[in-house]
Amino acid sequence: MQPAGLLERLVAFDTQNPPGDGVACARFIGDVLAGAGFAVAYQDYRPNHANIVARLSNGEGPVFALNTHIDVVPAGEGWSSDPFRAVYRDGRIQARGACDAKGSLAAMMTAGLQLARQREAWSGTLLLVFVGDEEVSSSGAKHFAAAAPPIDYAVIGEPTSNRVVTAHKGSLRPLVRVRGRTAHSGAPHLGVNAVFGAAHLLAAVEAEAARIARFTHPLCGPASLTVTRIAGGQADNVVPDSCDMLLDRRMVPGETPQACRAGLEDLFARVHREHGTAIEVVEWRETTGGPTETPADNAFVRAALRQAEAHGAAPGGVEGLLGACDLVHFNAIGALGIVLGPGDLAVAHKPDEFVPLAELEAAAGIYRSLALDMLRHP
Repeated sequence: MQPAGLLERLVAFDTQNPPGDGVACARFIGDVLAGAGFAVAYQDYRPNHANIVARLSNGEGPVFALNTHIDVVPAGEGWSSDPFRAVYRDGRIQARGACDAKGSLAAMMTAGLQLARQREAWSGTLLLVFVGDEEVSSSGAKHFAAAAPPIDYAVIGEPTSNRVVTAHKGSLRPLVRVRGRTAHSGAPHLGVNAVFGAAHLLAAVEAEAARIARFTHPLCGPASLTVTRIAGGQADNVVPDSCDMLLDRRMVPGETPQACRAGLEDLFARVHREHGTAIEVVEWRETTGGPTETPADNAFVRAALRQAEAHGAAPGGVEGLLGACDLVHFNAIGALGIVLGPGDLAVAHKPDEFVPLAELEAAAGIYRSLALDMLRHP
């Protein structure tokens, strides 16, 4: 089966996250791979959420993993066609997930099927790991990594226009509540306005954001801090006693979640000392995870650059992602990892999302050729 045909089948499964029900899609993937000789296992890490791990052992040698995610963001409004039906248009396939990241999934499955038919050409273990929940909190990848087998090399499928990415940012998202005291709005002096208190915190966050932006990474750009949500008040004529703010702290490789979390807690304490503002962290929301970087000076990355260019990707060195993905979890278990996949991040998460057919087919070739490079016979 060619990648376009597989992608048609994959986008027809509604794996919008939330709610993230990917079980039916995972079972379809498993049936296809089992038919080619892969040993297939499902990880049902919570109700209606599953990872699929397909293994093809072929003698002595390293373990080469292909990974991407089954879930997609909600379709939303504004589509010119059914978001769960593949539409061929101007050399592209349009559907929700065509770019992020079922295009990568289809290309990885295609490469796996081809390699299963070419076992005389390589030696080692091919591992296909397709996970859930990457679009929300990477709980699927975290579950897999908690008891993962040793992996030598990993390719994470995300839309990079088939360029080689070796670094990405991480994120922290505290939900912060500023406390006040209610009163009649005709006598506001009898209360403590939580929105006014939130203004002190907002000013401090803006100043801290300017300071943090000085921390830059050559591939990922600057670290950042911003506010993405704010809500306060309960009635038109009541002084609000609370105001909630969701902060988004993006970390670059070299920063740690622990140090960045401590820095935010220091910021909240400073605003309290200087202005008397009562601040509490309601929760640290689960995110994809921290930042990571794979050293570029190794045979795996060099081979990936060579194969990407050989299959039509724009020439150049390694790149970085402004966002986050599951590379961090594969690097954390000792794999040398890169991110590479068809499609442009600029069209992901939007109506009429698409993947170019030429990139989709090239990605399958890159995955296959790179696996053959790293799984050479002894």
